[in-house]
Amino acid sequence: MDPSSPQDILRQIPGVDAILQMAPIQDALSRHPRKLVLEGIREVLDETRKRILRGEQTGAKDIDPSELAGVIAGRIEQIARFTLRRVVNATGIVIHTNLGRSQLPADAIERLQLICKGYSNLEYDLELGRRGSRYVHAEAILRELTGAEAALVVNNNAAAVFLALNTLAKGREVIVSRGQLVEIGGSFRIPDVMAASGASLREVGTTNRTHLRDYAAAINERTALLMKVHTSNYRIVGFTAEVALEELAALGRERGLPVVEDLGSGCFINLSPYGLHGEMTVQESVRAGADLVTFSGDKLLGGPQAGIMVGSGELIAQCRKNPLTRALRVDKMTLAALEATLRLYRDERRALEHIPTLRMIAVSGAELEARARELSELLRGIRGSEVLEIDARKGYSQVGGGSLPAQDLLTSVVAVRSQKFSPNRIEEAMRANDPPVIGRIESDCFVMDARTIENSEFEIIRSAFQRLAGQTP
Repeated sequence: MDPSSPQDILRQIPGVDAILQMAPIQDALSRHPRKLVLEGIREVLDETRKRILRGEQTGAKDIDPSELAGVIAGRIEQIARFTLRRVVNATGIVIHTNLGRSQLPADAIERLQLICKGYSNLEYDLELGRRGSRYVHAEAILRELTGAEAALVVNNNAAAVFLALNTLAKGREVIVSRGQLVEIGGSFRIPDVMAASGASLREVGTTNRTHLRDYAAAINERTALLMKVHTSNYRIVGFTAEVALEELAALGRERGLPVVEDLGSGCFINLSPYGLHGEMTVQESVRAGADLVTFSGDKLLGGPQAGIMVGSGELIAQCRKNPLTRALRVDKMTLAALEATLRLYRDERRALEHIPTLRMIAVSGAELEARARELSELLRGIRGSEVLEIDARKGYSQVGGGSLPAQDLLTSVVAVRSQKFSPNRIEEAMRANDPPVIGRIESDCFVMDARTIENSEFEIIRSAFQRLAGQTP
């Protein structure tokens, strides 16, 4: 008979030395440091003891050494696994903030490898043979592409906005339309950033309507600059009015005040031909007369995380001299990837083909339909697929990343339903895959959007569903 008291059951647990001799643990020792293996053993044994003392394991049969070794081996792999992992983005959200935003172009990855595996002239002037500036590596191409006098790169757009405000408006007022006092992900609020920078916010207009006369009436001796903020992740529609950048820039010139535009996403290409409207490009903002334009490197630009400011050479020079610039500076990896991404924009056709973010946005409906059909046929061919209902159908994607809100892109999706597994169970199984497959639940189905799935990832998805189909619900 199985012993019934907790103490009798506890005595059945193998010791650490005995567990170390078991085949699965020996295999783990051949691949992982002994310290890590011991951590996995002790965690599982501690949890097992606690279950016994709570009365959840009531017999020695529950302490099967081979099963225990399997659990420990799994725990060791879990501890050894990287926390930052690759995932398959099947959500259809192109710039998915939670999934790392934009994929880097192959050119940028190649450049990263070249620069990072050896030394570089990060801060060395090769012509003069003395110390140089890291910022020259991206400035020239940014000036070329945007038509701006100067450029500066920091670690993200929030940093660029903060640096501009701290440099140009500390202790003074910044005039902003009330309808542009945005909050984006991570509780980034324009009023809070402004307060932290040392500038004072002067709100004008109403939530839905602001006129040029509102800005003009608010200007006083404490005014440092006029600011226009991209509304990023929302739109105000209906009875609305806002001041065009050209008008605001003209007012700024008339009153001797710089105009700063926080453009947010930083689009370099007109996306109207692909069904997305109303997104001003960086080049258009510069031509409209903004003295400084700030934007992100890893949203619609399709590069690495970075905050970029372009515009007046005088204002950029002031920002560069601010001691905060060192705290916000970017490293060689960001500069290498950013420069390589920007160079693709010299040829718009090449940018649309080689920058993944733009390629996903511009992909044709016919290609999406063919991709969804191919994936659905692949899933129907797995063993046990009779427990799955697989359907290729039309759906909608989003750009994401706070870019182009309320604008959907027509797409093709693969929807999976099952009498054996609930949609939540399918989603959990896909998320537990290695690498995880992240989709969405919609209309009682697990849905995968062809727009954000690469053809090379089809086999990953097929293998994940093969494992699911063979499981007991």
